[in-house]
Amino acid sequence: MTELGRKERFLKVYANLPLSTREEIVYVLENKWPITWNVAYLEVSNDTEKGKVILDKLDELNFI
Repeated sequence: MTELGRKERFLKVYANLPLSTREEIVYVLENKWPITWNVAYLEVSNDTEKGKVILDKLDELNFI
């Protein structure tokens, strides 16, 4: 799927999450940094390199 398609799917999933769930850890980046849905949203929205890695992993895990 294209980058735009993954980003759109992420945003759709994020928009439908309960507010309390957005604070939960969804992924641990490089075995060091826990990434919550809110952090993932910021990274993906700003099109950062970390955002691309997060999209890759969430897509691989079928979360989006």
